[in-house]
Amino acid sequence: MHVEEKWRLTEQEQIFLFIEKYSFATLVSPSLQSSHLPLMLDRSNHCLIGHFARNNPHWRELAEDIVKQHLVIFNGPHGYISPTWYHNKPAVPTWNYAAIHIKGCAEILSADDTTQALDSLMHKYEPELLVKRDVVSADYQKKLSKGIVGFKISIDIIDAKAKLGQHRSIADQQGVAAALRKSSSADHQALVDYMHELKLGIGEPDKT
Repeated sequence: MHVEEKWRLTEQEQIFLFIEKYSFATLVSPSLQSSHLPLMLDRSNHCLIGHFARNNPHWRELAEDIVKQHLVIFNGPHGYISPTWYHNKPAVPTWNYAAIHIKGCAEILSADDTTQALDSLMHKYEPELLVKRDVVSADYQKKLSKGIVGFKISIDIIDAKAKLGQHRSIADQQGVAAALRKSSSADHQALVDYMHELKLGIGEPDKT
């Protein structure tokens, strides 16, 4: 991914929070085989953890070569930006967005580690399922786990990009942020929320 320095995210905490929040990723392997998967960030081991359905042949490529790097793409908020929102004219339409690319080597998980990964996934999205075992009993989970293949991908290279109009004038940034906030589009609301979260592209003067 091409990342101009003015749009590069470098703070590890910002990057990790992004991955944890926008965790439904696209995994692309060297053969260009791809899969859409929820991935868990393992901060302590600096890797991503996920699983395939066993009948998805993609997992075999990860198993066959532990040296080649795979690409993981996380997409965040994005939206159309109208030139009418800028204070300074002339201007052209653009698209603002945030995305993170991870490159790393893959390793297939053991059955026990795969079960632990599934528990971690449920704990993140619906922790009560780990208590209410009448819905997902341990035996039923163990039976179904035979139909999946767990894996992890090392985080070797990170390219993190937040193209949020932060390079434009304060007046232009304020105009865009205000228009996004007034928009009825859910994408625009998510985008401006993220801009405020990072304090980028919203027209706040640099106080340093």
